[in-house]
Amino acid sequence: MRDRLVLAFVGLTIAVIGLYGVPRAYFLADLVRDQARSGLTGSAAVLEDLVAERTRGGGEVDEDLLRGGLVAADRVELDRPSGTPIVVGDPATDAEDVTVTRQLADGSTLRLSVTGDSIGASIREALLPLVVLGLALALAAGVLGVLIARRLSRPFQDLAGFSRDLGHGRFDIDVPTYAVPEADAIGTSLRGAATRLDDLVRREREFAANASHQLRTPITALRLNLEDLTLWPETDPAVAVELERGLGELDRLSGSIDQLLDLARGRRIEAQQVVDLVAVVEASAARWSRRLAAESRELVTGQVGRRSRTRVPIGPLEQVLDVLIDNARKHGHGTISVEVRDADTHLEVVVGDEGTPQLGPEVFRRGVSSGTGGSEGIGLAVAAELAEVCGGHLSLDPASATTRFVLWLPPRDRTVTRPAVPAS
Repeated sequence: MRDRLVLAFVGLTIAVIGLYGVPRAYFLADLVRDQARSGLTGSAAVLEDLVAERTRGGGEVDEDLLRGGLVAADRVELDRPSGTPIVVGDPATDAEDVTVTRQLADGSTLRLSVTGDSIGASIREALLPLVVLGLALALAAGVLGVLIARRLSRPFQDLAGFSRDLGHGRFDIDVPTYAVPEADAIGTSLRGAATRLDDLVRREREFAANASHQLRTPITALRLNLEDLTLWPETDPAVAVELERGLGELDRLSGSIDQLLDLARGRRIEAQQVVDLVAVVEASAARWSRRLAAESRELVTGQVGRRSRTRVPIGPLEQVLDVLIDNARKHGHGTISVEVRDADTHLEVVVGDEGTPQLGPEVFRRGVSSGTGGSEGIGLAVAAELAEVCGGHLSLDPASATTRFVLWLPPRDRTVTRPAVPAS
């Protein structure tokens, strides 16, 4: 913006100088020629009187007499009816010369000329102040344009900084008022947006904290009951094994609640560790295999490439896989496949089914569902956020004829560490 203002200001100044200076230059050139012609006319009249006086006195008209006309002229000629013409001064003549001719009483012709070079030099000398003035005005316009542009662009630069702070989650921005009406209107909008976003984020975090607290109480009570059942002598050993599995799932559920609460508060989830993606995928398949079998669905796993180890927080990774498998179970068809791929620059976990994709990348936005049946369109959005927490990215394969979600993760030697966002 500042550069455009400077260019516009300087360009306008140069245009004004051109509109004034070009006609002025032509006027000065004509004025110089008129002055030269006027000087020649005056000198010709004086020489005419001198020649007439010399002739009446019986004297001889010579070059010394004619040299008096060289004060205003560059060349003086006297053509006599009889005799050799007398010429003094510059012998060169061209079309640019200014010439004045007078007929004398004895029939002689007196001719005074100023050469085009002399006229050009006089014109340049007359135009020099005009050129210097134009350059000075252009320079002054440039300096003034820079000062004005800085003053006009400073509010918008400040507003850009406030917008960046607002985008980074700082809602306590103090936007001042500005003398520029447009900038002040933008500042007012930013202040209003910061207030509304602060209230919205505060309400969401309060809801997440309240929901987490309300969920922990029944989970804790259920866990205690299950632990008591495992200790009862009447409990069958096979039932006790299933109860232990249930206790493990409750622990995972409690950990997921804590991690989602941290995510809602803008905190980075720590506890990264080196994990084998193949082992994590096999564990997820084992958890889902019984439920899928009850629905006559099959889940298969595989690996392409040699590398499969990465450094991520294990909890969010397992939650992403659970969301993708559950999404394929609810909205997909046929066999569900989970495959670990080595893509050289990164690792991929591909979760797919035999259904046809119905949506594009917008499926990762909250409120956009990949199916029907009461889906709220939250699971995939949360999975995408958790993938970012893992230092990766979740996307939908657009080239596949069936539904395939791809989780991109860094290999173990290329860990992505994201800066923590302070909670407000």
